[in-house]
Amino acid sequence: MRVIITGATSMIGVALIEQCLHRSHEVLALVRKGTRRMARLPVSDRLRVEFADLDALSGVQGDGSPYDVCFHLAWGSTEKAVRDDPVAQEKNIRATLDAVQMAHRLGCKTFIGAGSQAEYGPVAGIISEDTPANPQSAYGMAKLSACLLSGKLCRQYGMRHIWGRIFSVYGCNDNEGTMLNYAVDQFLKGEPAKFSPATQMWNYLYETDAGAMFCLLGEKPVPSGIYCIANPESAVLRTYIETLRDVFGRDAQCEFAPPGCGEKPAGLNVDMKKSMEAIGYTPRVSFREGIGNVIRSRSEKRGIL
Repeated sequence: MRVIITGATSMIGVALIEQCLHRSHEVLALVRKGTRRMARLPVSDRLRVEFADLDALSGVQGDGSPYDVCFHLAWGSTEKAVRDDPVAQEKNIRATLDAVQMAHRLGCKTFIGAGSQAEYGPVAGIISEDTPANPQSAYGMAKLSACLLSGKLCRQYGMRHIWGRIFSVYGCNDNEGTMLNYAVDQFLKGEPAKFSPATQMWNYLYETDAGAMFCLLGEKPVPSGIYCIANPESAVLRTYIETLRDVFGRDAQCEFAPPGCGEKPAGLNVDMKKSMEAIGYTPRVSFREGIGNVIRSRSEKRGIL
């Protein structure tokens, strides 16, 4: 299989590349000019890198031979300050359609986009692919719009359209500022990490498992549609936090707000039946193992280990 991957140096992008190379696929990695993350990419004679910003996908050349699958993971304006900015997020819809046109031009028969649980909005119960979308943020609205419009364009081109809705994926290449990274950093400083009551259901999936799930969506002859990218097992958020504390050890301390203080009843409790049946994959990395990897990675970066 020959694949194109946008957002190649992102957490899931790197994990997907590693999975593709492990399965002997050829990869064209599209990388933003000036990125500081080039060192994340593995070295392989089956990996080709081409520099292309999101607004310049029409110029992507490839190597002259047709590709099979395009994984569109790139998304701009993900910083907290602009996630709810409609103008900033609208640009991503155009970029997604540009990615479909690029994929079609380079011979792809399948387009796989990276959606988000934000497309559903707050949900108090179990979430599945059939849960009505009700995004509340500009980010979620743009993701949903990109899903619908890219699906329509793919149908016009006769391409298979897969939309992987990502829930809470974490890992060593995660962005700064996440709750898990905040907690690890507090523990490394010897300071307590402070949280809400953390009583809502949550769902964490390790980066390598997310990469494998996306790769299998490209490999398997699954029909067009939406597929959740999450762990089949959800848990109370406080359970995850306490597991992180226990794995870290070294007198790590957590402080939780009293019940009812800033409580968020909506959470992430995911029904993974459709995705698991489609790709035949069960996540390999437990939260205890994955968070241990994150702790070691962040410790090494700070010269603590």
